[in-house]
Amino acid sequence: MGTKSKQGFKLLAAPDFWLVVKLLNFVRYTQGMKALGADQKLFIKDLCFEQVPVRIYQPKAPSASPRRGVMFFHGGGWVFGSLGKISNRSYCNLICRAVREEAQKRSASSLYRLAPEHKYPAAYEDCLNASVHLMRNAEHYGVDPARISVCGDSAGGNLAAAVSQTLAGRADLPRLRAQILIYPILQALDFNLPSYRQNQGVPLLFQERAAFYVLQYLNGNASNLEQVLEGSHIPIDIKLNYRKWVSEDYIPEKFKARGYKPHVLLDCSTEVYETVKRFCEPNLCPLLAEDAVVHQLPESFILTCEYDVLRDDGLLYKKRLEDNGVRVTWCHLEDGFHGIINSFNSEWMSFSSGKRGLDNIVSFLKSL
Repeated sequence: MGTKSKQGFKLLAAPDFWLVVKLLNFVRYTQGMKALGADQKLFIKDLCFEQVPVRIYQPKAPSASPRRGVMFFHGGGWVFGSLGKISNRSYCNLICRAVREEAQKRSASSLYRLAPEHKYPAAYEDCLNASVHLMRNAEHYGVDPARISVCGDSAGGNLAAAVSQTLAGRADLPRLRAQILIYPILQALDFNLPSYRQNQGVPLLFQERAAFYVLQYLNGNASNLEQVLEGSHIPIDIKLNYRKWVSEDYIPEKFKARGYKPHVLLDCSTEVYETVKRFCEPNLCPLLAEDAVVHQLPESFILTCEYDVLRDDGLLYKKRLEDNGVRVTWCHLEDGFHGIINSFNSEWMSFSSGKRGLDNIVSFLKSL
């Protein structure tokens, strides 16, 4: 079935691909079992933008002018998210409802093709195509084309950042008003940054799971999981080239206080690098975009959590944006963990930090 890595993780062999797919499909099914029911404040309609399934949320209260719009991309490690059926139970629906009710925006929650069945760049292309459709047809949907933002959490934050970078260079489309990135994953060069080392075993996203998901998105398998975790998947010369953007040196010292020890740089074989070299593409890892692109990005909101392996991805991107003159609103939840925003309306477990984070997101949206 598979082999054990040095860290003790079970590594799936190639023949196990369909086992992974079956397990993922079971989890996807259970995620969509319970519906929320009708909403008294919103019109909700399922459509397709360029063959990409979307769910439209529109406040029932009339508006004298076109509304601000948000395109939301769900998280789930690029592998979860009810493709082919938009689940009423999904946390993206909960977030979208709260944001739309409070901020009085019209918006769309976009699905995308999922890994491992659909590898990179399928998810990115779906999100980009859906966003372009909304921007080109904004008036048809009652949206002000100059006030459209993209938003996403976790893997959805990755997709929102990648879409925002691509649209920044499009002269044929309106400029995005903002990007909202909720604990985004933004790079795959270094899974040993301080936050990865400090929070490697903290739920809801373990260090090993983060690497597993990004490999599923890239290649449809996790055959190089061990190398990615130990940092022997990228040649040293390439790592050194990107250290200007991906380095613990740019993480404020206060975030290294919880026992962080620097990781030794490891080289890699040509064979391994050939399988993951697309990790150096900004559409997959937005933190690696050139300054000329980052400089053009719209006003940004970034949410990070202290007990989250992805914390430092957000901190590094915040620095890159600010260094390039982009206005950034940063919300850091000192007692937060990955996925906490999704708990703000949970039936069985709720955290005040999740509600506080969501309130900050809504306040930012209202300010646009």
